[in-house]
Amino acid sequence: MRAARDIAVVAFAQTDHLRNTAEVSEVEMLIPVLQDVLGQVRSAAGEIDFTCSGSSDYLAGRAFSFTMALDGVGAWPPISESHVEMDGAWALYEAWVKLLTGEAETALVYSYGKSSPGSLRDVLTRQLDPYYVAPLWPDSVSLAALQAQALIDAGDTDERQLAGVAARSRTAAADNPHAQLRGSATAEALLDGDYLVRPLRRHDAPPIGDGAAAVVLAAGDTARRLCARPAWIRGMDHRVEAHSLGVRDLTDSPSTRLAAERAGAFERPVDTAELHAPFTSQEVVLRKALRLADDVAVNPSGGALAANPVMAAGLIRVGEAAARIHRGASDRALAHATSGPCLQQNLVAVLEGDSRGSRG
Repeated sequence: MRAARDIAVVAFAQTDHLRNTAEVSEVEMLIPVLQDVLGQVRSAAGEIDFTCSGSSDYLAGRAFSFTMALDGVGAWPPISESHVEMDGAWALYEAWVKLLTGEAETALVYSYGKSSPGSLRDVLTRQLDPYYVAPLWPDSVSLAALQAQALIDAGDTDERQLAGVAARSRTAAADNPHAQLRGSATAEALLDGDYLVRPLRRHDAPPIGDGAAAVVLAAGDTARRLCARPAWIRGMDHRVEAHSLGVRDLTDSPSTRLAAERAGAFERPVDTAELHAPFTSQEVVLRKALRLADDVAVNPSGGALAANPVMAAGLIRVGEAAARIHRGASDRALAHATSGPCLQQNLVAVLEGDSRGSRG
């Protein structure tokens, strides 16, 4: 879908992503992020036209858990609010459509996830086909290992190249104060690590952690008033693969390619790509599907390999891409979000800065 109206990301904030936040509730984790993002646009929650959130009741372990998180926003006096049981990137899509209709001028989008209380690998099996796959309890890492092995068998990558992806991500994350894993590492050193599920080693998988993120969207002149250099959303689309893993080619992602095409990503080159690739092998698939040139800055924030708060990591990719535009480090950026096993559901957004901005 292309933008029929000028709508931009005008503010972005996120937590420090930690291995365990047992001492704080979801609301306590959210409040500083919401205060930060609203403070950037000098607004109060009650002044925002529409609010949309993304989270998972399965992670929280209770039904309608998102209603408790609304305490962090302030639902009285009554606000226009919605929720998706998905990564916050899909909440952003809903808010974007709301602004496209002209029913709102501003929107607050936030998402959060606490993976530390339970076994994330077990919880994510609930995304699988309930008749043929879920009863076997294949966990998320094992399924990613199947995808990685398919890529290696096809000659698309090898274990050394995958280690290079991990090393680059950790090095990039060294400048990201919110990342959970950061610091320099060489591919050779990482290859000495233990296998998690062959052919994936520990560095090939994302850290398990808790975190939250929020963005503010605004339309037209409102966006220009709230932000010195808005990140204009030129297009956004999301598509889904077949539910059955057995009928998919795990070395390719047609849904990502189609979403990118519909969002206008192939019309002109991008200089930045924030890819939601929780496993190193998935970056290989996404680079091919998105036709990214070698000179594109891929995951300059460190990506999901540096911090992967489930239900917020996709929204963070959009926020990180927008933040680079805000500070003039990018002119045209692509942001990608995924959900489900082996890149099952994929969203692509294309963001641009005003021509007056300069890259640095």
